[in-house]
Amino acid sequence: MISQKSKYALRALLALARAQPGETLQIAAIAGREAVPKKFLEQILLDLKRAGLVDSRRGQKGGYLLARPPQSVSLGEVLRIIEGPFMPLACVASDSDFPCADCSDERLCAVRHVLARVAAVSAEILNATTLADVLADPSVIPAERLNGAATGARQLF
Repeated sequence: MISQKSKYALRALLALARAQPGETLQIAAIAGREAVPKKFLEQILLDLKRAGLVDSRRGQKGGYLLARPPQSVSLGEVLRIIEGPFMPLACVASDSDFPCADCSDERLCAVRHVLARVAAVSAEILNATTLADVLADPSVIPAERLNGAATGARQLF
């Protein structure tokens, strides 16, 4: 499950993606349009700015705008910025420092293997879906950009 912060970040980025190239949006406008608390949105936009997804401009016509085209910002990238690496189980991470305390051999753990596949497929879909895809048709996942069944658990969410 993703956090409310991630949902707000995606809403804010979609609002910025709807704007004309170079057009800035003020925090109050985004917050009002997307039903996001203004103070929380300020923190989120700062995180996104540090990560290079948004830029800000000062002055009378200041505000926020996307730093990259919407077709180059994947939902997976946004979720990794806001949530950090996501794994349904700590032991699923390939570089995990958190082995399962209740597994005698992680290589034989069926639960770990199933959840690793679920995480990999979810990540594949999120990494292949951009802000532009969502704006074009939010009900369609760009299947032509998916590689099929994912088998690894690298670079998730």
